[in-house]
Amino acid sequence: MAQDIIDGINPTRMELLSLKNRTKLAVKGHGLLKEKRDALIKEFFDILDRVKGIRENAEKSLKEANEALIEAQIAMGDLAVRKASLSVKESIDVDITSRSVMGVNVPVTNIQMEERSIVDRGYGFSDTTIQLDEAAKKFEESLKYLIELGEVEKTIFLLAEEIESTKRRVNALEHIMIPRFQNTEKYIDMRLQEMERENFVRLKMIRSTIEKNEKAQAAKEAAE
Repeated sequence: MAQDIIDGINPTRMELLSLKNRTKLAVKGHGLLKEKRDALIKEFFDILDRVKGIRENAEKSLKEANEALIEAQIAMGDLAVRKASLSVKESIDVDITSRSVMGVNVPVTNIQMEERSIVDRGYGFSDTTIQLDEAAKKFEESLKYLIELGEVEKTIFLLAEEIESTKRRVNALEHIMIPRFQNTEKYIDMRLQEMERENFVRLKMIRSTIEKNEKAQAAKEAAE
């Protein structure tokens, strides 16, 4: 048979019934996977719209922070800035959890950062300048944007992977598995019909032979 069918299949009614059930499940699974793929794509583009704004904020904030840092280095000297940075205390607490998007676990970050004074940062007053304070403030702001950007970009990466995987499964069902099941159903149905015709012809020939034998036997008995 030219059409693609399942190898080693037995053309029986039980096999045909089993195959029809498998086809129904495959068609149902195909529909569910298409719904999942479409929902993932929608979520993907919704988050993609957010990324642009977050990235622009992060880039702008980092640019301002670097400009402030350069001013601090000019005012204080690079060595003094480095020394002050070693005294800075950690200023941010990040709690990373997850949420499920159509079965895909994506990260959710909860950022806790209090606005800090010069004293809270840990470096002294005597050997630092206002430019350093401004640079520290800008970098703290940038850090929040960068963490948020990392969250959405990781989410986009995970969703893109799942979308691609789901598309492959949808295509496999649509173009390979379901047609193969349907072709095999047709093949089994055709073979069953052929077997029924063969059995009918065989039974007809047997009946004809029996009738001939009976007539011959009756003629013989009548002659005797």
